[in-house]
Amino acid sequence: MSFVQIIEFETTRLDEFNDLVDEWLAATEGRRIATSGVLARDRDQAHTYLQIVEFPSYEEAMENSDREDTTHFAERVAKLCLAPPTFRNLDVIHVDDL
Repeated sequence: MSFVQIIEFETTRLDEFNDLVDEWLAATEGRRIATSGVLARDRDQAHTYLQIVEFPSYEEAMENSDREDTTHFAERVAKLCLAPPTFRNLDVIHVDDL
C-alpha cells in the first residue's frame, strides 16, 4: 500500500526552501525512495505551505526518514521555518485517475 506524508510548514523564505529542495534532489539522484512530491501554498493562511510526498510504502518512508541525508535536509529546512513543521502520515486507500 502506498503512503503519503503531508508536511505543513510556515516560512517567509520560500526561495531558500526551494533551493534546498533542488540541492537535495541533485544529491539524492538515483537513490531517492520518494516517488513524487507536490508543494502547495495555503491561500487562507499567509506563509503556510504543504509539502505532499508519496512513497511506495510506510516502511520505505520510514527508511527514508532514517537516512542521514534526509535528517540533514530536515534540519536545514527547520531553520527556515517560523514554527516547527507538522506531519500527517497517511496510508493511501484508493486513487482515481481523473
